[in-house]
Amino acid sequence: MKGVFRVDALVVGGGIAGLTAAHLLQKAGARVALLEKGWIGRGESGRTTAHLTYPTDKRLIDLVDDIGENHAEAVWDAQKAAMMQIEQNVLDESLDCDYKHVPGYLYASIEGEPVDASRLRMEARLARKLHFDATFISSAPIVKQPAICYANQAKFHPYKYLTGLAASLHRAGAHVYENSEVLDFEDDPQRAIGEGFTVHYNHLFIATQVPLQGNRNALSAALLQTKLAAYSTYAVGAKLHSAVPEALFWDTSDPYLYLRIDHRHDGKYVILGGEDHKTGQDCDTRHCFETLGQKLRGIFPEAVQDHHWSGQVIETLDGLPYIGETGEGQFVATGFSGTGMTFGTLSGMMFRDYVLGIQNPWRDLFSVDRKKCPLTWDYLKENKDYPYYLLKRMLTGASDTTASSLLCGEGKILWHKGCKTAAYRDPEGKLSLLSPICPHMGCVVCWNVTEKTWDCPCHGSRFSAAGEVRAGPAEKPLTPLTDEDSV
Repeated sequence: MKGVFRVDALVVGGGIAGLTAAHLLQKAGARVALLEKGWIGRGESGRTTAHLTYPTDKRLIDLVDDIGENHAEAVWDAQKAAMMQIEQNVLDESLDCDYKHVPGYLYASIEGEPVDASRLRMEARLARKLHFDATFISSAPIVKQPAICYANQAKFHPYKYLTGLAASLHRAGAHVYENSEVLDFEDDPQRAIGEGFTVHYNHLFIATQVPLQGNRNALSAALLQTKLAAYSTYAVGAKLHSAVPEALFWDTSDPYLYLRIDHRHDGKYVILGGEDHKTGQDCDTRHCFETLGQKLRGIFPEAVQDHHWSGQVIETLDGLPYIGETGEGQFVATGFSGTGMTFGTLSGMMFRDYVLGIQNPWRDLFSVDRKKCPLTWDYLKENKDYPYYLLKRMLTGASDTTASSLLCGEGKILWHKGCKTAAYRDPEGKLSLLSPICPHMGCVVCWNVTEKTWDCPCHGSRFSAAGEVRAGPAEKPLTPLTDEDSV
């Protein structure tokens, strides 16, 4: 991408939120540009298991207790509207993305404390009272546990959907650019600057999973980030040979286990996810996949596992996303929890309305500066780790391993010539030495054995083995070290 562009709306981020926003604005006749620093669909939106459901991660009973029935109904209505928008996009653009309606089951966890079936029965009644199709059943398929069956949920292939939307934007003449990282934002005039390009805009949607600073001041951006917590989540996939219904499942545990069953042209396939933990606080993540594999075989002994991957979800203090304006002409969306496909789509819809001057019914509900806040102890619970890990930077030693003894594909925090170092040896034997200090807020990263990334335990930033930013809030890479550097 080279040159100077002028658009009505600039979207930064090529995940489901950004692509939805660009697609809807283009259809409305607005001039729109979308910039993705990597490849479309290769970020967190492409790593989801793509459950499309109106139930949120926060149980309906708890949601009603927190914000009341009217607002709880509005949250589920917003989710349902997003599902309808996805289906409309599939139909309008003839997207070949395996979109299908299936039932969804919230079932009593098989592990841990037994769940009182009466609570599920009460929750199903509450959902029906709020006009949603929910039925209590004493034994759900496959898991054989008490459950709530939600009719007409949906699923699709996320990568096919995302690349399909991008292709439709290209055909319509919209500016969609991959490998186009924004390096700076400027005011008066409002513009985004990258290597070799400048985009002037009237409205900006920062549709990255954790919002970039954009035109906000650093303090404002930092305050938003303190209200977010990043969690890593894991998934395994396997082929099946048994006769099982196509459906979605998630249980009542915390963190919850989620299950998706597909009927494909080459047979049946199952995806099981869970084992969530705060990003960066469990870096030997092999056991997460091993545990999921064991649980999968406990449900389907004949399953032949052939794939595994991880993703990241962003949680907020009250379980609802932050979607809305953060400055004049600037819009963000984050904190989708485990329902990123629907809340991401909703964000695109809300930005479309924001640009076009349409009053959106959920604007105040998900406002970034909404007035209803959780109790102070919730805030402290999600942020208590930061001072500890900052102090650990100064007081905790590093591995006794020397850089020369690192195996190919191995990374560690170690002392190298008097310097605390994030060291990694690639498969070809080349050694890279980086500062282990996350440039966001100064925490020490740790090595993620499975993903081959450096993960920050404070606010969830992730970096490639070479130190490049994989996920925010950090906006700068880890600093390369020389023999003279020290920490």
